[in-house]
Amino acid sequence: MPARRRRITIAHAHFVEMVCLQDRDSLLPMQPGDAMTQRRRISAVLLLSLAAWVLGDAATTRGETAEGTHHATSNALPAALGESVPGAIITIHGEISDVTTESLRRRIKMARDEGARVIVFELDTPGGMVSSALDICAMIKNLTDIKTVAWVNTDAYSAGSMISMACDEIVMSSSSVIGDCGVILGGPTGPQEVPEALRAKAESPVIEQFQDSAARNGYDPLLCESLVVKEIVVYWVENTKTGERRFIDEAEKEKLFGEDTEGFQADDEEQSGPNEWKLIKSYVDPVSKRKIDFSQPIVKDTQLLTMSQSRATAFGFCKAIVSTPQELAARYNIAGEWAHFDFSWSENLTGWLTSMPVRIFLLVIILLGAYVEFHTPGVGVPGLVALIALGIFVGAPYLTGLANVWEIVIILIGFLLLALEIFVIPGFGIAGISGIMCVIVGLLATFMPDEPGRTFPIYWPQLEPGVKGLESGVVVLASGAAAGVVAMIIFSRVLPHIPWLQSAIPLNPTRVDTGPSTDPYHGYARVGDIGTVVSTLRPAGKARFGDELVDVVTLGDYIEPPADVRVVERAGNRVVVAKYQSSGQEA
Repeated sequence: MPARRRRITIAHAHFVEMVCLQDRDSLLPMQPGDAMTQRRRISAVLLLSLAAWVLGDAATTRGETAEGTHHATSNALPAALGESVPGAIITIHGEISDVTTESLRRRIKMARDEGARVIVFELDTPGGMVSSALDICAMIKNLTDIKTVAWVNTDAYSAGSMISMACDEIVMSSSSVIGDCGVILGGPTGPQEVPEALRAKAESPVIEQFQDSAARNGYDPLLCESLVVKEIVVYWVENTKTGERRFIDEAEKEKLFGEDTEGFQADDEEQSGPNEWKLIKSYVDPVSKRKIDFSQPIVKDTQLLTMSQSRATAFGFCKAIVSTPQELAARYNIAGEWAHFDFSWSENLTGWLTSMPVRIFLLVIILLGAYVEFHTPGVGVPGLVALIALGIFVGAPYLTGLANVWEIVIILIGFLLLALEIFVIPGFGIAGISGIMCVIVGLLATFMPDEPGRTFPIYWPQLEPGVKGLESGVVVLASGAAAGVVAMIIFSRVLPHIPWLQSAIPLNPTRVDTGPSTDPYHGYARVGDIGTVVSTLRPAGKARFGDELVDVVTLGDYIEPPADVRVVERAGNRVVVAKYQSSGQEA
């Protein structure tokens, strides 16, 4: 038995006991004049007993109802009860990725630890990865003990609109936009229609997320679906008798109005459909307070629903126009100042490292480091710098969710094939070409997000994010390679003239340095000539033949200076050498 009912029942029992004790003498034989008094007292006791029971049941019902309401709306606005509560603002800016998801997880925990009862997600985003947005929506909807508010300031496109509607409430700044969460097919020839087989996989999770948000927060399901599916046509109608307003599709419009709707105007009460419905033609702008006229349908079959703050308010998505944190605090009765939780420096650094200019710079560093390393003895600083740059080039997109393990594996396989071609297999053939292709494919894949329905790791992108990622990858690799080649040429001509850097790239002697030469090849070693290694051959490097330095290559061996080498093959400018022993035998 609930405590309230138990207390009232006990009080009722005490009351009856008190009355009975007071009237215990009346249980004795009554005098003729006391009969009426006795009956009145007994009737009073019975009435009071009934009243006590009814009150107890009502109190119990109120308690159960209140308790159930609290459980069902545990994330209801505390300010509705006149209670000042702590609040937090969490920013969601830029493109949405797995970095955004993990960052929000961290910041939501921090806000909860600070005791926030209201969390405002400030959105200014063009959208991003669908998988990341779905994870964020699930995270927000599971915050049942916290009031969640989406503050669109200033744009919430695509994934941003999905996250906004996952919150308990949406507010927007005085100049803002929300909507357009459709799947776009991109390709070399431009935007195309999404194939039906791929479209179902791409749109279904997004539509289901919007429908769930509509059911939770009272949004119109048809409007929510029109954010994703462009073929949906939506009309806004009003009942001329009851004032009810509804959003209907093409089929329901024909039922209400027939095929001809040209005569039905919102401002003419006498013109309406057969069921007393009319098309709405205007609404009041919540910012300017002026009437805004618009045409029907409000969503055409060639567009996705995209709303300014005025339209979002009129259509029931936006609950208020709020432009400053102070206005937010007043609306949600926030105690004290807002607690702000932004991206951490490491999260900002990760986003910066995946930007196009930085990745071009990293690629140039990789190429330069490898170039200088092949011209210096031993494993030195240039090689280490190149490896670090490669790790950042691949690791940063891995943290953002763009790169997967398989892409890193393909890159490593490519470098392994190149190493085999350089150090083991003579000449340059299938292994070298395959290695270059693997490296290029793996690096390009780090720019592209996964697409729904793809089971094989290597694919040609079909959706807009993948196409844009591929375009960015091509631009970065082409720009980085071109800049790297230019930098190599500059380094080869400048570094040898810097005294303390001559060991990195030795200066080839000129004819003035060596004097007149009787060698018919003018400095090129001939087969059988013996020279001395001056920079480690790995397998390429330099060896001195007489007074001249010559670029040479081994058959895969590492040869440290000052070992002697003998020319075993010569084809044009390519001079192949082998280690030469004093006994006259090549090692």
